[in-house]
Amino acid sequence: MPLKRYSAEAFGALTICLVAVLVLLGFVCIAYLFYLRSRVLRQGFIQLSYFNGPWIIRITFILFTIWWGFGEIIRLNFLRRQGRVLNAVNLKWQENICKCYIVSNLGFAEPCMFLTLVFLLRAPLQNINTGILSRKWNGKTVGYVILYCLPVFVLQLILILILPELHKERELSPYFTRAIVLVMENSDDIALCTYPLLNTILLGLFASILTAYLFWLGGRILKLVINKGLRKRVYTLIFSVLSLLLLRVVLLGLSVLSKPEQFLFEALAFSAFLVQLCCAGICICILVCCPVKDCLALRNLNDLETRRSVFLYVQNDTVSLIAGQSHLEGSPEINTEKSFDASTSTGAFVELSRFSPS
Repeated sequence: MPLKRYSAEAFGALTICLVAVLVLLGFVCIAYLFYLRSRVLRQGFIQLSYFNGPWIIRITFILFTIWWGFGEIIRLNFLRRQGRVLNAVNLKWQENICKCYIVSNLGFAEPCMFLTLVFLLRAPLQNINTGILSRKWNGKTVGYVILYCLPVFVLQLILILILPELHKERELSPYFTRAIVLVMENSDDIALCTYPLLNTILLGLFASILTAYLFWLGGRILKLVINKGLRKRVYTLIFSVLSLLLLRVVLLGLSVLSKPEQFLFEALAFSAFLVQLCCAGICICILVCCPVKDCLALRNLNDLETRRSVFLYVQNDTVSLIAGQSHLEGSPEINTEKSFDASTSTGAFVELSRFSPS
């Protein structure tokens, strides 16, 4: 059944709105990270350096997510059907845009997103001095993410550029390597983007290896977590990534059963986009927003600890002064009264110390 124009516009408009929300959330989180970073450096909260150590990697994860979101907008058939945006562009350029989308999103943005997720989860398991407290950790981690993503990027590039030419001679089914479908609308040729099956299979292999490693890594992290709230976060993150990542691959694989101008294809493509969007949103909330919130809570506890220390210092001076006066005056009544005041102050200190970080 051919896809009606209003359905294509609905899917396209909804995709653009959701990407806009994701981009807005990403920029808010980046501003939040810079705010926490400035507070830590300006006010000297050295104890929070460990929690704020991977701030560059968190920003990198958000930037990869935004990159992926813009790629999903470029892919939209909705833009090509409008006639004002891409119809004026040369048909060859439209085909190149679809190929670049496959290589950029499936070969670079998505693998980098989940590799960054892996390094963020591995950070608590590393040595403190050589891990996230090290000045070179963020730079090395970015380099490792790009290095590990490079094989997937190169393979996707080969599949999208070289294999189509080889398969023409062997007359294989086109949905294995086809990234573009040409349609005629209003006497104009339009190139609509598809998901080649071989590229989707490669993404599925990468996702399978990644999910297996995340499952093992999550087990190691859960052995170290004793807080119920943190344990709940780890469970949510691991199972969300494992299920949503594999579900996206399945949906992209099923999209080859129909053509881009059909409703089934657009529904499957939008569902795959929505699954990845939910996964990215959950990762940003758990890996970026929640740690920053915890850091600010620890900062408040640090303020409370400072007030406790000042209170203890004043209390000790007061008790020493009272003891000196009682010794000079030699009055048992005054000594007894002041001793009662000191014991009362000590009781208040005990109650206050329950909220200290130690």
